Amino acid sequence: MSSVIISGDTSGAVTIAAPAVAGTNTLTLQAATASMSVNTLATAVASTSGTSIDFTSIPSWVKRITVMFSGVSTNGTSNLLVQIGSGSVTTSGYASRVAYFQSATLGGGNETAGIPFATWSAANTQSGSITLTLLGSNTWVATGYLADSGSNSSATGGTSPALGGALDRVRITTVGGTNTFDAGSVNILYEG
Repeated sequence: MSSVIISGDTSGAVTIAAPAVAGTNTLTLQAATASMSVNTLATAVASTSGTSIDFTSIPSWVKRITVMFSGVSTNGTSNLLVQIGSGSVTTSGYASRVAYFQSATLGGGNETAGIPFATWSAANTQSGSITLTLLGSNTWVATGYLADSGSNSSATGGTSPALGGALDRVRITTVGGTNTFDAGSVNILYEG
């Protein structure tokens, strides 16, 4: 039976040795430079109080962030809003739009304070996700979808203004920032 041994040393080198058999066996590995993608799941936060939820200390190497919502609700009807920042949260300059489907009615609207999701009733909860992806030059693009417990749904997309540095925070709040979270949980997954 053949075996392959993989061992590494402190320099980061990996050696692959094949067992000696009759004949010549050659394995050629191409020289390449690659960076490893690291996936990190943050700790879920209960969205049961306060007017905003912040995830901070996001590493500078991050290229994609997924913000996840599970049964999230507030005490009002202001749209949910995702904002990002570098050093502080950026609250203006976004070019985004929400589209919604409610009781056989289509609608939507633009938003400059963040990336929005439609909210219809304080009694309803929302579940889904939004993906933020680095475009370059500290500018991020977003797309996402949330389903509402009241048989409504919303889709969103847009772009952030160029941040003053590498993204290090994500905030979940509402338009106007005054509605209070009262149900559910949120979390983020970030990737290099």
